[in-house]
Amino acid sequence: MVVTIKDVAREANVAPSTVSRVIANNPRISEQTKRRVKEVMEQLGYYPNLQARSLVAKTTQTIGVIMPNSAYHAFRNPFFPEVLRGISMYAHESKYGIYLSTGSTEEEIHEEVMSMVMGRRVDGILLLYSRVNDRTMNYLEEIGFPFTVVGRPSVNEERITYVDNDNIFISKQVTNYLIEHGHKNIAYVGINPDFMVTVDRINGYKSALKEAGLTVNEAYLVNEEMVNEQGIDAICSLMKLNDPPTALVTQDDLMAYEIISHLEKLNIIVPEDISVVGFNNLSLSEHSRPPLTSVDIGTFQLGHVATQCLIEKIENPETLPKRITIPTKLIERKSCAVRK
Repeated sequence: MVVTIKDVAREANVAPSTVSRVIANNPRISEQTKRRVKEVMEQLGYYPNLQARSLVAKTTQTIGVIMPNSAYHAFRNPFFPEVLRGISMYAHESKYGIYLSTGSTEEEIHEEVMSMVMGRRVDGILLLYSRVNDRTMNYLEEIGFPFTVVGRPSVNEERITYVDNDNIFISKQVTNYLIEHGHKNIAYVGINPDFMVTVDRINGYKSALKEAGLTVNEAYLVNEEMVNEQGIDAICSLMKLNDPPTALVTQDDLMAYEIISHLEKLNIIVPEDISVVGFNNLSLSEHSRPPLTSVDIGTFQLGHVATQCLIEKIENPETLPKRITIPTKLIERKSCAVRK
């Protein structure tokens, strides 16, 4: 049975017009009334007919940009300012503003997205991550709200517009690069299995090893959480294995910098003793010690193209879902050496 705006009004003991004003986040409605109406909407499982409302409501000319954690933590990673540069440039050209998320947990992010949508604060949502079985992505798809993802969705890939790299291919390319340099013991450091980017890169890494006739050693797979919590001890444990790795693939350049620092304290020198490769090709990588071999993933283009797709979807709701792959390039520097 479909829940209507009248059902919500009756349960909340308000007029249907009040419910409409709550959905539109009308400032004339008290916070107490808004809270009561939203609680009833949630209890009844009512979702506003956003497509119908857009015909009569004014556009906000704003897009919501959702990061995997709070802006404070995200901006510590240079990836996000660069992808936001691409987003803001296209948004500015199209006369759209940006509404940044501030939630720091998965639950807070979901609640904030619901608030953006139900309050009609934005015309569309841009997710800067793809979490495995992400409830926020599922919610946006269920209610038919315009959204685009930077990253490959874990489900319903054919129904969702997304912009990504071919992460299986580039991880396979990086691993093959190290194999061609004579390395057989190659570890992958910085794994976060909650995100599809890691899932795809691990698959590419394993595929390259198997095709080269090398064994996938589970002891060489190091979680990001382990590095964050244990720091140098996690790397020390890795290097104390009976057959320690001679090369490391790291989840991103920031992780690579941290690992190189830990290795230096353990008197393990890059690249003489061990080779290291990162992802994202941050501007600092050219000036790190040693300069870091890294994959340029086209961070600016990821943001720019994803915003273009989102605004196209906002302005033309019948636009079919798209999958756009941004090309990548392995930038060779001095953090890798031939294994003799």
